[in-house]
Amino acid sequence: MSYTADFLIQKRKEKWNELHDIEYDKNLRQLIAEEILKDKELLAEVKRYPEKLIEMVFIVVDKDQKTMPFFLNDVQHEFIDTLNKAIEDYEAGRITDISLLVLKGRQQGFTTVVTAYQLASSMVNRNFQGFTLADKSDNSEAIFQNKAKFPYSQLPECLKPTEKYNNRRQLLFEKINSSWSVDTATKNVGRSRTVNFFHGSECAFWADGIAYVQGALGEAFTKNCIKIWESTANGYNDYQRMWESGAHINCFYEWWKTKEYRISFHSEDMKQDFLHDIDTKHGWIWDRLRWLRDDKHLEVEQLYWYWNKYDKYIEKDLIKQEYPCTPQEAFLLSGKNVFDTEVILGRLSKLQKPLKTGYFKYDYDGLSITNIQWVNDRDGYINIYKVPLVPQWTKYCIGGDTAGSDSGEDFFTGHVIDAKTGEQVAVLKHQFDADQYAKQMYCLGKYYKDALIGIEANFDSYPIMELTRLGYQNQYVREAQDTYTGRVEKRFGFKTTQLTRQTIISKLIEIVREHCHLLNDKATLEELLTIIRNEKGRIEAPQGGHDDMMMGLAIAHHIRDQVSFAEEPIVVNHLYQFSSEREQATQYDYGDYITII
Repeated sequence: MSYTADFLIQKRKEKWNELHDIEYDKNLRQLIAEEILKDKELLAEVKRYPEKLIEMVFIVVDKDQKTMPFFLNDVQHEFIDTLNKAIEDYEAGRITDISLLVLKGRQQGFTTVVTAYQLASSMVNRNFQGFTLADKSDNSEAIFQNKAKFPYSQLPECLKPTEKYNNRRQLLFEKINSSWSVDTATKNVGRSRTVNFFHGSECAFWADGIAYVQGALGEAFTKNCIKIWESTANGYNDYQRMWESGAHINCFYEWWKTKEYRISFHSEDMKQDFLHDIDTKHGWIWDRLRWLRDDKHLEVEQLYWYWNKYDKYIEKDLIKQEYPCTPQEAFLLSGKNVFDTEVILGRLSKLQKPLKTGYFKYDYDGLSITNIQWVNDRDGYINIYKVPLVPQWTKYCIGGDTAGSDSGEDFFTGHVIDAKTGEQVAVLKHQFDADQYAKQMYCLGKYYKDALIGIEANFDSYPIMELTRLGYQNQYVREAQDTYTGRVEKRFGFKTTQLTRQTIISKLIEIVREHCHLLNDKATLEELLTIIRNEKGRIEAPQGGHDDMMMGLAIAHHIRDQVSFAEEPIVVNHLYQFSSEREQATQYDYGDYITII
């Protein structure tokens, strides 16, 4: 009779749940191992899916230091499903690289399952070369001893390949040319290796950062190498930039996906008192608990577990890093954030996708722009959240920030807001040449009914000059004193000084705190989460970060005062009434010379 891996796993689970006898399980593992070796189809199944071998014959030491069968928990299963999907996509040619970023809370079992997966793969596959890097030497040895060597020592002998080495940091199986080893992340680690399965453990905490290690390991990875970068967050560093890059498969696992993260109440009265506190008390933790209950639908025992974790921290903000509720929260730099992170995270959880994404194309004869057309393109650099409304009392303004360096890493940005309500209705973000930026801003201004455009004039005034040359008639005007004559003159564009910068950012801080529902753009909100106050009190992006979106939005709100409005009539023409903005977007697209193609 032939058995499937799933059948044998289920039988092992049933016997464990019935008996909880590790000696009985040992005998059962021996029988399963013998079945694997004599059944070619079963052996082929575990070669293709090493996680099944784990659940069939591996043991693990749990958080209570008890030895038990290694059955994957829900989070580990979800991760393995993602990994298998990535492998399938790679083999089918749908992706060109297998690289997973695992952002997690504390003690969810990822290092344990990835180590076991590599161990299982090295036992049943020829030419497997697995490699794990840990953040510290102590952790390297702990991974090898506790998560690899001990489970390996408990396997049925018939499953163990012939060993050449079994030392403090390496298992090498000579006859099948397979190995797995662990080391500490340093600048030059792994240069002479060949690796087809890589695991970076707690990589956000590597002393030399990830970039140096990637440089050393780059040539070691085979073309089909599986790369797993796993960590809790550690502020705005290499790992966060990898997460933002879009070059990897991002995997985030909320703490509540781990089932044991819950605490029962000693009495019903204690439970009711806690629920009453959630409903009536004020402060960050109680706002968070209400959000977890009402928006995420967590059970009260999970809320009580979270509250207890929070209550025991001396530095309360650590809860956001150690047990994050969103990816954005995980990377927050505790205590330094300028904008109200809780308000922003709440808004992020309720965002809708843009009505459309794309860019403008146009005819240009060297003097003027004509025949402006909107092009729908999911890879475009303009997101539109609300199309322009026809009534004359609806007007718009656009704040723009130019790339602030010659490095090519900064962005040109533009924020379109409803000048009366302040609602963010469109966003431009791209790495342009200055002339291309000016032409897209021209088209964006025309699309939004000749919107008032105010572009930052410090680093690069060319976009302002180009808008003027193209004949754009509605630019923000500031007053400036001529240094030679002393006369006050009027000039286009927004000039950022120490005073004006602080003023417009302070206003934006208030808007975000009191009216965050007016912000519709994910990239904008995510950048605001990273903005900090440095040691000298200056508001800025952290090293390696950006503030282009913040400055563009702050300028947009500052220039609203220069927009004049026609008197709004009492009766609104029924032609402009729509059941939703999304319905409107499918029927009309307003703006001078704008058509849809």
